[in-house]
Amino acid sequence: MKLINWASIVLAAFTVLLTIVFFTWWAFKDSVVFGSEKFNQTKWMQSTATIETECKRGDMAYHLQQQISVKGVPRDAVSALLGRPSYEDTNAREYELGKCMYVYHGLRIFFDENNRLMHSRISSH
Repeated sequence: MKLINWASIVLAAFTVLLTIVFFTWWAFKDSVVFGSEKFNQTKWMQSTATIETECKRGDMAYHLQQQISVKGVPRDAVSALLGRPSYEDTNAREYELGKCMYVYHGLRIFFDENNRLMHSRISSH
């Protein structure tokens, strides 16, 4: 009976530890997966997917999202900086990042009714 109680405690501790590790990774995954390079407009515009660089724009996405694409920037300024989007509707634009971590991702940028940037997020498809 003591062995069962001890095993239950070890399993519970392991489960809690695994949960903490997973949610820590989840909270910081954008900066880890998409944050290895500073934004470079020329590289962004010329990026094409190859076998070596399937995540063609992904390395710049976090820096772009956190440092460059700030709230209140006009839609025209975003267009001048990033070029033509992969997808566009009245309130949002999405720029393809490529296949990062076995999933296709995009940088989705949302605008308010005055065509000012509200926020952005990295989305998976």
